[in-house]
Amino acid sequence: MSLLVVGLSHRSAPVSVLERAALTADQQAKLLQDTLAAEPAAEAAALATCNRIELYADVDKFHAGVAELSTLLAQHCGVGLDELTPYLYVHYEDRAVHHLFSVACGLDSMVVGEGQILGQIKDALALGQELHTAGRLLNDLFQQALRVGKRAHSETGIDRAGQSLVTFGLEQLADGTPVADWAAGKRALVIGAGSMSSLAATTLARAGVGELVIANRTLERAERLAAALSAGPAGDGVAPAGTGTAARAVPMRAVPAELRDADIVVSCTGATGLVLTAEALQLAFGATAAERTAPVALLDLAMPRDIDAAAHRLDGLRLVDIETLAEAAADAPMAADVDQVRGIVSAEVAAFGAAQRAAHITPTVVALRAMAADVVASELARLDGRLPGLDDKQRAEITQTVRRVVDKLLHAPTVRVKQLAATPGGAGYAEALRELFDLDPQAVAAVSRADRHDTNRGQA
Repeated sequence: MSLLVVGLSHRSAPVSVLERAALTADQQAKLLQDTLAAEPAAEAAALATCNRIELYADVDKFHAGVAELSTLLAQHCGVGLDELTPYLYVHYEDRAVHHLFSVACGLDSMVVGEGQILGQIKDALALGQELHTAGRLLNDLFQQALRVGKRAHSETGIDRAGQSLVTFGLEQLADGTPVADWAAGKRALVIGAGSMSSLAATTLARAGVGELVIANRTLERAERLAAALSAGPAGDGVAPAGTGTAARAVPMRAVPAELRDADIVVSCTGATGLVLTAEALQLAFGATAAERTAPVALLDLAMPRDIDAAAHRLDGLRLVDIETLAEAAADAPMAADVDQVRGIVSAEVAAFGAAQRAAHITPTVVALRAMAADVVASELARLDGRLPGLDDKQRAEITQTVRRVVDKLLHAPTVRVKQLAATPGGAGYAEALRELFDLDPQAVAAVSRADRHDTNRGQA
């Protein structure tokens, strides 16, 4: 295993850099394809969220891999390599595994313990599988990360330490008032219908807003979300259980008109430019915002930002964005359960490393047994030539005896070498086995290629 991750996140880079480095879905796909085409990388996966961009790869050379992955990130993010490099972090092999498992558990999130990252890891794996850039190593890694994250949330109280960015953002806007009390009866406008926007709409509906409007470029998607939320608690049998909230969908062109009546605006789209400029907000609210009993609440969860930062300066408006949340989250207390989650992560990293090292020797063991089978077949053929008078029963008994002897001789060393290979530094046992039995390197490589082919075929 030569796992390498190069990335930047809210912990290593200011929001202004993360905002410029944000990747669209098309850019993520192109990044993966170009990474796989690069010489040091055999597999690739990208984890891109509103506060992190990470590129994972299976590389054959560490320094060349770091240089290549850093260059590719800079090229596809549109940020100069010299400017991006000070904010990049690099993790290799077990440290890379530890990093992803920590991310999956919410330990590296802006809001510690939040569970939405699991869906984003699942999406990253799905994209790698769709593009066939994720092979055996990254499939195993990301699937195990999902299991570790779920285990952390089910076995510990990490959920008490964290929450979604949506809830955290609404709490900042509520300024100490319970969100349900603050939001009750208000008119809310949610711009976007992706995973984060859907979570925002659901959270607002459950908080008791009086009316919920969902705007999206693809109206059909907004209509499905509005219908699901408008349904009663039992749902409609297809969509998830609803909230009974008065929810309706509108096209994006209706946003300016809907803004005028909104008390809460949440925006999270994949747009590369501003969705709500300061001028548009001024035009929509004019002097009426300042006359309201409470400021109009704006929550921007997009990266790059959807709402003009200049909205801070407009009377009657209050804006909370990713940068604001990052500052607030830095002061948030961590729960005691975090230590328990860290213990889970450490144990799972050790188990994953042992499993990968054991799997690494499997092609060598398979090649050894194939060589032994060839030797047995050759000797049995020679015996047939020297003892042509053997009947079928005698020949079958001799064949079974010879094969049993060879199997017994190979059983203990092959089992033991797998156990030894799972220990730290155990990679050398595969090489020792190849040298001792003079195994053909091409035969071992053929087994490895067959394994990768089976993995890729399983993704198709």
